[in-house]
Amino acid sequence: MTDWLDILREQAETGAEMAREVPATLANPDISRDQVKKLFAALEQQAEFVEKLRRVLEANDFEPEVLVAAEALEDRYAELAASAAERLKAMRSGESRAQRQ
Repeated sequence: MTDWLDILREQAETGAEMAREVPATLANPDISRDQVKKLFAALEQQAEFVEKLRRVLEANDFEPEVLVAAEALEDRYAELAASAAERLKAMRSGESRAQRQ
């Protein structure tokens, strides 16, 4: 039988690590557009996985605090993905300005 709580704990640890590393990575002036795209895609994939995990936990009647933790983790990944999307948008608008000059 799958231990959903262990999976949630592992995902929470990964999420905490990503919350520390992603902002620093995105702040790096030498990061390429391709790297930001890949980071965004990975964060989106994690967000989707955690969303599925949350649905499984709900379907299996886990305690409300477990569901709240899963929702918070889902939100964390969504926020990280949004920050990567913003960085990509800023990179694109910077390139557009440079091309017009």
